[in-house]
Amino acid sequence: MTSEPKVLRPHVLLVDDEPEWGDALGEQLGRRGFKVHVVRDAAAALALLESQEIDALVTDLRLERGDGVSLMVQAQELVPQLPTIVMTAYGAIDTAVEAIRRGAFHYLTKPFGVDELVLFLRRALDDRRLRRETGELRRRLSDAAPGGLVGRSTAMRAVFEMVSRIADADVPVLLTGETGTGKTTIAAALHARSQRASAPFVAVNCAAIPEQLLESELFGHTRGAFTGATQASQGLFAEADQGTLFLDEIGELQPALQAKLLHVIERGVVRPIGGTRERRVHTRILAATNLDLAAAVRAGEFREDLYYRLALIVLEIPPLRDRREDIPLLVEQSLESARRRHPTAVPRRVGDEVMAAFLAYRWPGNVRELAHLIERLVLLSRNEVIVPADLPRGFGSEDPDGAENEPAPFGDAVLPLREIQRRYARWAVARHGGVKAHAARALGVDIKTLMKLLSE
Repeated sequence: MTSEPKVLRPHVLLVDDEPEWGDALGEQLGRRGFKVHVVRDAAAALALLESQEIDALVTDLRLERGDGVSLMVQAQELVPQLPTIVMTAYGAIDTAVEAIRRGAFHYLTKPFGVDELVLFLRRALDDRRLRRETGELRRRLSDAAPGGLVGRSTAMRAVFEMVSRIADADVPVLLTGETGTGKTTIAAALHARSQRASAPFVAVNCAAIPEQLLESELFGHTRGAFTGATQASQGLFAEADQGTLFLDEIGELQPALQAKLLHVIERGVVRPIGGTRERRVHTRILAATNLDLAAAVRAGEFREDLYYRLALIVLEIPPLRDRREDIPLLVEQSLESARRRHPTAVPRRVGDEVMAAFLAYRWPGNVRELAHLIERLVLLSRNEVIVPADLPRGFGSEDPDGAENEPAPFGDAVLPLREIQRRYARWAVARHGGVKAHAARALGVDIKTLMKLLSE
């Protein structure tokens, strides 16, 4: 016969100089699952704290030998963050408030019911456990990785080691990996760890800006170079001079801009649109893509010479499903970030059932999806602990939005052709994980046409 696991009983130190009250209260706490140590004065309490492992302190504020506030302060020097509940008579409320100010978790006015004390004891112990877990996670976050990166998995530790090794290598780096894996964060960490850290880190999404505007954004333009150019612009290469320029979605760069980018990499000079003089820049280039650039080279969609210039060092970022050990750390980081942005939000931690669901989920949107979900939960949940009922409907399926398996959304009705195009465009974007540039490529249209379809 298998014995049931032993349940650990929290050790409570109860300090009260009224024997009948103290002994009776200690006995009732013992019946409710606590291991209670009853003493009469501050000296005996401090001696017990030095010899026993105590989880919580309950003390009267007025003792014949000593006082509760001084005892609490000394006790917390011996046992940092020791949860303390103080008991007081009605006429000593001011002293109780002072105890709260100095670190007590709660105060109770005598006489009170034991169930009320048990309620606040359990809350205090939960609060202490949460503080310890949060401190441990923060320690791991600070120790585990460079540049604010998060992870303790083997896959991410390999990434962190590579970041440390190549941060000061003054050469281009190509970051690869699925959408949402954190390539921008890795690029920022590379910059922060390099000797260029005091200079600008400038990021641009090559898929988010129309081709005509992207050339001006990157290389600058002179006044009057084209319609609307009422002022000269130095461009992002010049803005990032001595620093780092991060080109996200580099695979979406059009051939003409690929040639100009290659020219900058090879010669270290830029010429603004409409300009006659070149400007020398010393800008490190980091690029990122979730496409197979080597396949794009073979298909004639990306310049081979530019690819080999950018891919001198390739750093692949693993998807979240391959680094599940990192999920608790990422959850804690996302919780802290969401609470900073929404200081009035209620949730303080994720419940065990929700964490188990997170660990089992495949996270097609990777770290970005997790961070967005945590922010949603922080905003909408009304409990201190996030529970399964707080999760969005359908969470946990392989395809939570149903986009990958859903047929094209036309229905049985005969619709105008434009409406069919609009619905199909939305469906295509969902099929490509929300990345409009990839959906546009699959549909055979440019990003401007797709955006127009979506906005109608």
